[in-house]
Amino acid sequence: MRGESQMTDMTANSENTKTQAKSIFSGSLPGQERFVAPLEETPLRDVDSIDEEAPATSMWSDAWKTLRKNPIFIISAILVIFILLVALFPSLFTKQDPVVCNLENSLESGNASHPFGFDLQGCDVYSRVVYGARTSVSIGIATTIMVTLLGGFIGAIAGFFGGWLDAILSRVTDIFFAIPMLLGAIVLLQMFRTSTSIWKIVFTLTLFGWVSMARITRSAVMEAKNLEFNTASTALGSSPIRNLFRHIVPNSLAPVIVMATMSLGSYIVSEATLSFLGIGLPTSVVSWGGDISTAQNLLRTNPSVLFYPSAALAITVLAFIMLGDAVKDALDPKTRTA
Repeated sequence: MRGESQMTDMTANSENTKTQAKSIFSGSLPGQERFVAPLEETPLRDVDSIDEEAPATSMWSDAWKTLRKNPIFIISAILVIFILLVALFPSLFTKQDPVVCNLENSLESGNASHPFGFDLQGCDVYSRVVYGARTSVSIGIATTIMVTLLGGFIGAIAGFFGGWLDAILSRVTDIFFAIPMLLGAIVLLQMFRTSTSIWKIVFTLTLFGWVSMARITRSAVMEAKNLEFNTASTALGSSPIRNLFRHIVPNSLAPVIVMATMSLGSYIVSEATLSFLGIGLPTSVVSWGGDISTAQNLLRTNPSVLFYPSAALAITVLAFIMLGDAVKDALDPKTRTA
């Protein structure tokens, strides 16, 4: 009898708890009732508490805190800053003119004044490596900026408006995506070989390289446009265009920045490949790809002539790839630890 009485009391208490919880959502439709535990049964714990006096943080500030503690970011940032200094101010690192050559110095070994020695034409290898950074890095940065602007704009428009506009832009994107960037650049540059300049290389790489950026931007915009801030902005009377460029695009920049950082190295490699094949920059322009192409026949006899521009190209590309990986890890909330 005593056990039955205890069971009856427990059942009654359970029913009272459900009734109290149900009363909170009494306005729900039949079949949509939700039951929650009373507040006194779920007290606030220390792990759930927040510091109300702490300053507000954003995704960018949290990412910067993560990057400052990442040794890969520190190393890659130092390398990138050094490479940019060499590209912007090459005269600070060498006093030799890279286009002044003397056949009497052909393939001579290095010394104090010329640490990397001379190439087959008697040009100073060290000065050509230093000045070649300006050409390769400038093409990589210019191509990245144009690809980000073009691909970001097309992807943002397609992802935000959707419908027939998204269908048309997506099909155009698929067409360009089916063409390999390097193969398309080779064919296009072969058609216009009368005059080759840095900007022609930039425009060619942009024409075949904006597709990936457009896809990344489209996905980010489609995710951001369904968030609450866009609904609230629309309810306050903001126009769709204003919402797109004022609210949605700034909140979609994280994957775009990661993609741009990691793609910069590939554009530098593409320029070097085109110059190596002889359809990129003319021989009068100092570039790492041109020097690698010139020195390929000396690989067995004088490998150092080929090694230095190749090493500079590899270190530069590696630095930008490492920087992109570090930024990706910092901006991805799934990789953060408390």
